[in-house]
Amino acid sequence: MKKFLKYIPIAALSLVACEPEFDNAVEDGFYSSGEANFSNYVSIGNSLTAGFADSALYITGQENSYPNIMAQQFELVGGGEFTQPLMNDNLGGLLLGGTQITQNRFVLAVGADGNPSPSVLSGTPTTEVTATLSGPFNNIGVPGAKSYHLVAPGYGNAAGVATGQANPYYARFASSADATVIGEAVTQDPSFFSLWIGNNDILGYATSGGSGVDQTGNFDPSTYGSSDITDPNVFASVYSQMVDLMVGTGADGVLVNLPDVTSVPFFTTVPTQSIPLDADTAAALNANFAAYNTQVLGGLLQAGVITQEEFAARQINFTEGVNFPIMVDDDLTNIAAIISGPPFNLPAPTAGLLAQLRQVNSTDLMTLTSSSVLGTPVAGVPNAVNGVSFPLADQFVLTVTEQARVSAAQASYNATIQALAQANGLAFVDARAALQAVAAGGVAFDGGVLSSTFATGGAFSLDGVHPTPRGYAFTANAIIDAINEQYGATVPKVNIGNYATITASND
Repeated sequence: MKKFLKYIPIAALSLVACEPEFDNAVEDGFYSSGEANFSNYVSIGNSLTAGFADSALYITGQENSYPNIMAQQFELVGGGEFTQPLMNDNLGGLLLGGTQITQNRFVLAVGADGNPSPSVLSGTPTTEVTATLSGPFNNIGVPGAKSYHLVAPGYGNAAGVATGQANPYYARFASSADATVIGEAVTQDPSFFSLWIGNNDILGYATSGGSGVDQTGNFDPSTYGSSDITDPNVFASVYSQMVDLMVGTGADGVLVNLPDVTSVPFFTTVPTQSIPLDADTAAALNANFAAYNTQVLGGLLQAGVITQEEFAARQINFTEGVNFPIMVDDDLTNIAAIISGPPFNLPAPTAGLLAQLRQVNSTDLMTLTSSSVLGTPVAGVPNAVNGVSFPLADQFVLTVTEQARVSAAQASYNATIQALAQANGLAFVDARAALQAVAAGGVAFDGGVLSSTFATGGAFSLDGVHPTPRGYAFTANAIIDAINEQYGATVPKVNIGNYATITASND
């Protein structure tokens, strides 16, 4: 997600009129709070809750977060003040002790050739992690947080940011070094809460092309890496604990399930067939791989080292036209040690390249970042071209096997979320179904269609993962629908067409 993230300036929301006091249901002649009490709304979650967009957190993004949009609608039915730990500027970068530790947001700059290209927004950010804000804050969404981070003491300790033991966004507003995120919510004695967490428990694995570890069966999250999949039992335990704590305050609330992470533009923009070749180049490549296809793979099949299925999957074949690139698949048998010895006796560098080689196929998903390397020369390797004569690293492709791991974890997480919503009488939002509708042709609104098409669809910002203001408004409406149904309320929805999408800028 580094080189392909771009920028959208976001239009600020206009505030709506406030009805500041009520006892139970509040009505203004048109709208009612029903059985819910929105006087002190607290939102809990990760970057999606914080208003993160274009790979950064900045003021206008936060002002267009779905909780802030919802809070403005809650004002019509007795909702109170809604505060957020705003960044200092719209650059999006973070400083730690004066040193910048996260990049500024990206802008879509027009190059000398007249074509738009991503560029880091210039300027020195002014948001210092150690300059602790004075809370409490109603929006306690923490970019980067996984489910178990929300119950972890020390996650907001600024002293642990440099070593990766704490989160810089949370360190800015944690009430103390040992305060937990969920503890911040509980101590506010909320009347209503929203909880949307779990995306990052699988997202890092997916966006890194499955380079992490599926930790299913490992119940110790302290041993997990940042790109690992959280064990479903760990997720269920932590999530249940958080719901119990929030319900224990007497608050009503809404739980939001997890959309299919592979439905976002980060995985649907770059086609799997992406290498154009003429007939002569295709023939030359096939000649180079002929011995590998027949002698090497054939010998390994005959020796029982690989199966017939793997033999077929590892065949390399190019044709005139648009081709699938070649890649490293770490789920294949590593044959490097075998083919570097007799009878093949291949040089170690060659054996290393062929170790887990195969061609991408139509069931795989290319990551958005793969387009930054596809077809480019390989540094330090003469005449090598990424995806053509040199395999793409595993991080650029999410294979069908890796997709299955993500889907299995997500299904388990979502079952937990829905069951706890039902058991506790909380509103439930099927964000998975909502995103599927956006991805499958789009959702109509007054003035257009909201879709997941990269850059032009209106739903997603240019990091390909986080929504635009319009996408966050769509999310807010989906949550308001669920709240109204569960609590007999008539909180009004917003017109998503009034919210910004992608805006190109050279500023």
